[in-house]
Amino acid sequence: QVQLQESGPGLVKASQTLSVTCTVSGASITSAGHWWMWIRQPPGKGLEYMGLIAFTGVTEYDPSFESRTVISRDTSKNHVTLQLTSVTAEDTAVYYCLLWGGSWGPGTQVTVSS
Repeated sequence: QVQLQESGPGLVKASQTLSVTCTVSGASITSAGHWWMWIRQPPGKGLEYMGLIAFTGVTEYDPSFESRTVISRDTSKNHVTLQLTSVTAEDTAVYYCLLWGGSWGPGTQVTVSS
């Protein structure tokens, strides 16, 4: 069973870079056919797709986040990282990583302070 666990800073200051890591167990992030996605949910709002990294290392970003987002991976640690630059209070959200068509992590709350 694939399990995902997000870890993040909890609190980030406005204009800084947010970095959240997703540690994967039960599968390799390079396993064929696996796409690792990032989604967030701001308070009182719906889920927002941010982007993904494929098992090949290829990335895709939602246009709304593309200019500020980098998704990367560390195959030696079997984890995937989301970086979001120039954050504002609107980036306050619960950030989730998930395996497309499979498991979700529990999410991690990130709050942006002014």
